[in-house]
Amino acid sequence: MAWMAKHRYARISERKARLVADLIRGLPANEAVQVLEFTHKRAAVMVNRVLQSAMASANEQEANMGRLVVSEARVDPGPIIKRFRPKDRGRAHAIQKRTSHIVVSVDEG
Repeated sequence: MAWMAKHRYARISERKARLVADLIRGLPANEAVQVLEFTHKRAAVMVNRVLQSAMASANEQEANMGRLVVSEARVDPGPIIKRFRPKDRGRAHAIQKRTSHIVVSVDEG
């Protein structure tokens, strides 16, 4: 049985968060936590929290914590917050503040 956790509407672009999610996919859960703690990216904190949440869900249902493996780690695009920056001569340039949905699933491997 797989246990899943999500962080929806995370204020980071999916492109940046996917770099971190790719690091932990397929790793044992304890090793994935160590990898995320030493990764110098802002998304590593968010992905680590989601992974810890999925591991806690597995622990509540008395799964074998030593055998947990990250079976799924994906980042989907969320809604885009649109803002405008004033520019010269009365113009405005669009700014897109991207969000993402971070999904991590662990399973007994």
